[in-house]
Amino acid sequence: MRRTFFLISIGLLLFNLTFGQSAQYKQLDSLFGALYKQQMFNGNVLIADKGKIVFEKSYGLANEQTGQKINNQTIFELASVSKQFTAMGIVLLEKQGKLNYDDKISKYIPELAFYGNISIRNLLNHTGGLPDYIEFFEQKWDKTKIATNQDIVNVFAKYKPEVIFQPGEKYEYSDTGYTLLALIIERVSGRTFGQFLSENIFQPLKMKNTLIYRSRFEPKKIDNYALGYVTDSLGHKVLPNSFGKEFYTYYLDGIVGDGTVNATTADLLKWDRALYTDKLIDSKDKELLFNSVKTNDGKETNYGFGWFVGNSKKYGKIVYHSGGWPGYSTYIERHLDNDKTIIILQNHSEAKINSFLQKVRTILYN
Repeated sequence: MRRTFFLISIGLLLFNLTFGQSAQYKQLDSLFGALYKQQMFNGNVLIADKGKIVFEKSYGLANEQTGQKINNQTIFELASVSKQFTAMGIVLLEKQGKLNYDDKISKYIPELAFYGNISIRNLLNHTGGLPDYIEFFEQKWDKTKIATNQDIVNVFAKYKPEVIFQPGEKYEYSDTGYTLLALIIERVSGRTFGQFLSENIFQPLKMKNTLIYRSRFEPKKIDNYALGYVTDSLGHKVLPNSFGKEFYTYYLDGIVGDGTVNATTADLLKWDRALYTDKLIDSKDKELLFNSVKTNDGKETNYGFGWFVGNSKKYGKIVYHSGGWPGYSTYIERHLDNDKTIIILQNHSEAKINSFLQKVRTILYN
């Protein structure tokens, strides 16, 4: 009798779990299907609970011209989601004893010694006060050439643009800081940014479809690649290249660190799982990655090393990052207290991820 009761209980439990997951899947599929029909979603979504995929689906085309469909192995430009890998590169070099977070950037980039007390730590958490290189290059750069990270240093050394604020005084999100971090990785390691990340992160974690890719600066054939589309003034989907070489996606294509990591949703889940282990870093390092830094006056920045940090009464501690670049809209969110993961990669930059994120969370938590 007891054994029969036990088997019935197990059966009911399994039925409820299966039914729950099935209902959850249907709700998510309904949500993303509706978004796709409304032309508000085009790409890949992967949602996991404690590492187990509860929803994974592809929507739309990777190549509008050939009709190639997106599938779960399609590679996307991550845009600013790349910053967490740049930050990890610096953390790994610190663990190897090759740099210190509080080193002044002038130690590794002496051309910028006039920026005084800005440290590597300031660059990691966006408290350095450096001006925006994208705006500066719009005015000062010869747009017939494709710029690299070294060119940012050369142009800044030539014109010496002033800091927006003193180090640690404020928080202001800075692409410039992450391009300099990538250059520091190269100078300290003696490897290119791509080589260092591949050898120290992508290969150890078996992220076989993750790479640094710059389609204009260093073109190569990638079979299953999502071309990024924008909407032109007539409402048509077009490639940013159609705007010519004067458009910033062309002449800034040689720059790495603030973007240019390309990956699949499956590889980003491998990355997510590794961050729950000590495979790359230990708990002390994770404290730096996943805790908000304060400015000199004690204000929270809600940013760690390469990750935004949030706390929710409903969902607990969440770390996340979005990415936006003409043609791409990307996002990763990790619920540290409940081990849930949301990964969204889109190849149409008009889509607004924030418009449906709360619905995804509600479904994920039933």
